[in-house]
Amino acid sequence: MITSQSPIRMVSYENLGKANEPFFEKLEGAFSKVLTSGWYILGSEVSAFEEEYSNYLGVKRCIGVGNGLDALILGLKALKLQEGSEVIVPSNTYIASILAVLHAGLKPVLVEPNLATYNIDPNKIVEAITRKTAAIMVVHLYGKVCDMGRILDIAKKHDLKVIEDAAQAHGAKYKDVYAGNFGDVAGFSFYPTKNLGALADGGAVTTNNTDIAEAIKTLRNYGSKIKYHNDVVGYNSRLDELQAAFLIVKLQFLNAINGHKKMLASIYLNGLKSDFIKPVVHPDFEDVFHIFSIRHEKRNSLRDYLAYNGIKTEIHYPVAPNRQPALRNHLRDQSSPIAELIHQTTLSLPISYCHSQQDIEYVVEVMNRF
Repeated sequence: MITSQSPIRMVSYENLGKANEPFFEKLEGAFSKVLTSGWYILGSEVSAFEEEYSNYLGVKRCIGVGNGLDALILGLKALKLQEGSEVIVPSNTYIASILAVLHAGLKPVLVEPNLATYNIDPNKIVEAITRKTAAIMVVHLYGKVCDMGRILDIAKKHDLKVIEDAAQAHGAKYKDVYAGNFGDVAGFSFYPTKNLGALADGGAVTTNNTDIAEAIKTLRNYGSKIKYHNDVVGYNSRLDELQAAFLIVKLQFLNAINGHKKMLASIYLNGLKSDFIKPVVHPDFEDVFHIFSIRHEKRNSLRDYLAYNGIKTEIHYPVAPNRQPALRNHLRDQSSPIAELIHQTTLSLPISYCHSQQDIEYVVEVMNRF
């Protein structure tokens, strides 16, 4: 399908320098403030961001940690689940979700997603529950919240904890409630490409349980509440002052960033022909399109065709978790045909704060010629 036509436009998948350019002045001011303060670990900037993000989400507590993976690990640790207990996780998630379960001394049990939404299928959750099941980890993949009404009903009926992997869902909602409010704990990542992205690694745990919040604050800081007095075996996982200051700046623009991505998504949704399997939208779910994923049976040829025409894409994700060598011994005999179908056919299209309406219209035009 590749023609001799030269690309008339170059569209990157992401350009963080361009995406952050509108915030440069404020980010530089935040850097100077932290630099001159002389306080770089667990100071006023971290406290301020924790308060502002918890207020934004409408959740009681937010605890800044080193990254999104640590947020999930510490969240699981704070729940004090019996070692070796089973945690249900979606079979098509990013590997971090499963790594968190393993690092917390628990056993991941894969449950297939709904092929339309890519999020964990509540019907299949029920089938996977055993006497060893202690928790359900939901992953709000690509910026769409899971079907939390049904999932919370299942968890209540079977007395299970709920952990939200909200790494891709900053500002996403289900029935007007923000991701980060549904579970016993929720983990956020502030990796630079996220809708709310820092300029390095960063993460946070949110919870409406004060005891869990205090446990995570202790765990993130060597297991210490009072300096040099260690109550539990903890970690060094602290959101640093500089990234917190940057996040305070970026949080002011999160709604604008999400709004821009929704506008770009609407161009795809309205303009792409039916050959492409597009994301499902529903009025109960306010999606923030961290990733705009389509599916096509000739995904690799499509990706090559787009690259030839100057359009960069990504694949989230090329390898299903049950096929990862690192997880082979941990997910033995756990087949995931639906996840593997998604991983073989999914393609992530450009949808960044750096992209213009004209960029996305060009992507649509080229794709519709494929």
